[in-house]
Amino acid sequence: MSRALIIVDVQNDFCEGGSLPVPGGAEIAAAISEYVDGHHSQFDHIVATQDWHIDPGAHFSPSPDFVDSWPPHCVAGTRGAELHPELDTEYIQAYFQKGQFTAAYSGFEGILAPEDAVPTGDRKPGTMPLPEDSASLAAAFAIDEDAIGLDDWLQSHDVEEVVIVGLATDYCVRATSLDAVQAGYSVTVLRSLTAGIADDLEDAFAEMELGGVDIA
Repeated sequence: MSRALIIVDVQNDFCEGGSLPVPGGAEIAAAISEYVDGHHSQFDHIVATQDWHIDPGAHFSPSPDFVDSWPPHCVAGTRGAELHPELDTEYIQAYFQKGQFTAAYSGFEGILAPEDAVPTGDRKPGTMPLPEDSASLAAAFAIDEDAIGLDDWLQSHDVEEVVIVGLATDYCVRATSLDAVQAGYSVTVLRSLTAGIADDLEDAFAEMELGGVDIA
């Protein structure tokens, strides 16, 4: 049996200074790095997910309701979609990008990013000029029909237990953890290594626990 750590969406746009910041996002990025540095030997695999939007339809809105629609964020290839620089990527083995053409809150909707196309937060802004229209953007980041999903990757590495951390507690962490339970994994969310959008996250944690997630 293998054990994996899943780091959810610790990206520039979800941290302070981004287009959709989660309060305390940068602090969580640093805390996850400290945790991984001290505990990486307890995991057989460490992976990360990223919002990676090209044309997600009504998920983006000029007048968002902050429930089902949001300001544009984590657009594929932009600095906002890169991992936050406070997140140390030394031990991350694979990256799964989600939401190219849909909302995609769960990391289990992500596909494996090519090794040579993973934005790590180190690239200087403005060094990757992007097409202005979504059709050209889609062509620039064409999805491989044979791309490997997160569940397939975990299964191929004999993972049975996952620990989940990241952003945001009440959206992508919750969705990823509940999908992990549905996929048959033993799931733990480390409460202190997540941050959420809502002021009160008790309902989100209660929903996860009801769905079979251990909250530690």
